[in-house]
Amino acid sequence: QVQLVESGGGLVQPGGSLRLSCAASGRFFSISTMGWYRQAPGKQRELVAAIFRGGSTTYADSVKGRFTISRDNAKNTVYLQMNSLKPEDTAVYYCNQDGPYGLGSYWGQGTQATVSS
Repeated sequence: QVQLVESGGGLVQPGGSLRLSCAASGRFFSISTMGWYRQAPGKQRELVAAIFRGGSTTYADSVKGRFTISRDNAKNTVYLQMNSLKPEDTAVYYCNQDGPYGLGSYWGQGTQATVSS
């Protein structure tokens, strides 16, 4: 089974930055879609950003212009650079790997990001 381990969360002031990392253990990382999701207290989990195997990206409207998703296939790692953070960005951020047909979808345990003064 694929193992995903997120890191980089923490406490930051409004306007600050965090860079989240997700390290994957599987051999099919490079052909999988990678995504970052987040879940705030009392809210549903939502897609923040995704990057497809060809390099195309998509973002939630609420983070466009502030967040950047990228991947390093040589390191089996996907990143989420979060700039100009707002209190509304406070959530547990989860990494997801969605593989080609038959390989399945996998989730990490999540990392907490808190934006507060």
